[in-house]
Amino acid sequence: MTVSPADEILDIVDEDDRVVAQAPRGEAYARGLRHRCVFVQARDAEGRIFVHRRTPTKLVFPSLYDMFVGGVVGAGESYDEAALREAEEELGVRGLPRPVPLFRFLYEGEPTVPGAPAPTWWAAVYEVRCTLPVDPQVEEVAWHTFLTRTELTERLGTWEWVPDGLAAYRRLVAPRPE
Repeated sequence: MTVSPADEILDIVDEDDRVVAQAPRGEAYARGLRHRCVFVQARDAEGRIFVHRRTPTKLVFPSLYDMFVGGVVGAGESYDEAALREAEEELGVRGLPRPVPLFRFLYEGEPTVPGAPAPTWWAAVYEVRCTLPVDPQVEEVAWHTFLTRTELTERLGTWEWVPDGLAAYRRLVAPRPE
């Protein structure tokens, strides 16, 4: 029996990322319940960044571009486990090295539908080198390519990006105080 993505059980967390409850993904989205997600920046052997357009059937941010692969962290799953699982699933590969954790942040977005709660989740950002040929999941990825950081930057103002991925990318490339 296949479980619908909307029925997948997620850990619901507080402002300090402590588990306080569990709920189906569809309910978490509909009620704006804070949960956990992972974002993995995948680079090829040349250091280019995997960029893709999400399918129109995605529950959140359909048909938008993203510079990360990833998704929700399942109930009882660690961020590290979810990062590897999501990266392998979306890239369509097996045998990736374990993604390297970079940072976490609380994403608080704008409502996607008038009157709906604002999306909010803890996001753990990772990076991984993928030297394997990719074969992305057709259910998740409508189009993909690898871009240099310069090429990606040139498209930031012209393509419509997922807002949470864009927020993570801006944090990733922001100058850090020494």
